[in-house]
Amino acid sequence: MSERWARLVLSTYRWVGAAAFPVVGAYVAFRASKGKEERGRHGERYGVASVARPSGPLIWVHAASVGETSAVTPLVEAIVDMGIHVVLTTGTVTSAKMVQDRLGDRVIHQYVPLDLKPAVDRFLTHWQPDLAIICESEIWPMTILELGTRRVPQVLVNGRLSDRSFANWHKRPSIAEALFENLAHVVAQSEIDGERFRTLGARPVTVSGNLKVDTAIPPVNDAELSALQRMIGSRKTWAAISTHQGEEQIVAQVHHMLKARHRDLLTIIVPRHPDRAIEIAAEIEKMGMKVALRSRGDQIAPDTDIYLGDTIGDMGLYLRVTEVAFVGRSLTAQGGQNPLEPAMLRSAILSGRNVQNFRDSYQRLIKNGGAKLVRDKDMLAGAVNYLFNNPEERQVMIDAGLKTVEDMRGSLTRTMTALEPFIQPLVLQARLSNREGGWK
Repeated sequence: MSERWARLVLSTYRWVGAAAFPVVGAYVAFRASKGKEERGRHGERYGVASVARPSGPLIWVHAASVGETSAVTPLVEAIVDMGIHVVLTTGTVTSAKMVQDRLGDRVIHQYVPLDLKPAVDRFLTHWQPDLAIICESEIWPMTILELGTRRVPQVLVNGRLSDRSFANWHKRPSIAEALFENLAHVVAQSEIDGERFRTLGARPVTVSGNLKVDTAIPPVNDAELSALQRMIGSRKTWAAISTHQGEEQIVAQVHHMLKARHRDLLTIIVPRHPDRAIEIAAEIEKMGMKVALRSRGDQIAPDTDIYLGDTIGDMGLYLRVTEVAFVGRSLTAQGGQNPLEPAMLRSAILSGRNVQNFRDSYQRLIKNGGAKLVRDKDMLAGAVNYLFNNPEERQVMIDAGLKTVEDMRGSLTRTMTALEPFIQPLVLQARLSNREGGWK
């Protein structure tokens, strides 16, 4: 890497800031969580591969966490079906488990290397990808520049830029352009995202819609679902999913307010970070409520107030036992979380107003009547109570959410069309490689 590139990387980190680079946060989290990851795989963070590279063309696909992994899974399956090897990197243990559960040995999973030159160089030297596909908003200067130096095409799919990230990039347009010009194509989620990428110098940019709409409905174990339904019985339920710090206490307060009118109420809380479950349970119990944790195998007793869904990969279970879902990171935190899964699983959707990261999805849901925004705990309690008391209106919201999802489908097809010029030569190369019994 030239001295100019090195200066660019340093100035980018200095001026744009860590908020625009998720890998900085990932590095801090990695240092803080040492010892909690899979044994023997720490080296992958520094680009040390744990398996050999297969022969033939190979595409590197990166999805940061669970949401991105779920979104990109159908795309990865389509690529693998073409006979091309995929090394799929993620940044968390939970997303690694999702890769194993949904893709198994169809792909090679590795933890993403830190955005440090030695780690990135080691990773790229070993895997020698023919194409790099990055999902959503992972913008790493060192990785982008190293791929550019090696002339590896880079495509950003399901691309989005939050208000904050766009504002940070926009302050230093020359730096943004120097990085984004390395992207061979950006496939953006929405027209707003597409225009933002164009403003920052990305070319070409197309708009596909959200890949998360084309994912399969979250799976469920039928036996576990039946067991949970038996424990709940005829009790009224609502769920608060993907909650962040502070929201669990608000939800518990809402439960207390609602219980005066709905004495059989059971509230399900699914925190975004399950490792906070013990802390959450303790705080709610201090409020005088009884909490059951799924991770401990706790039973739901008649006097259980809160069922804490602190297990990984069970969103399909929790959303199948309720018809009302509040989506978190929207009252006490900024950005919101994905509302499409509850829409797919027949829930009327409620959310706080801070949903900038999923603006397009919420705008469509709200316009069609599938979601409503609330400003505080009193408004949230009122909305849940209204939906309990008006099953016809609840069903209208559920049907509107399902129709919205159906109308939004097609992103996978549009994304594959954008990727075709990059993938088709590799498909031909893979066929030749198979015939000749060698690589390249």
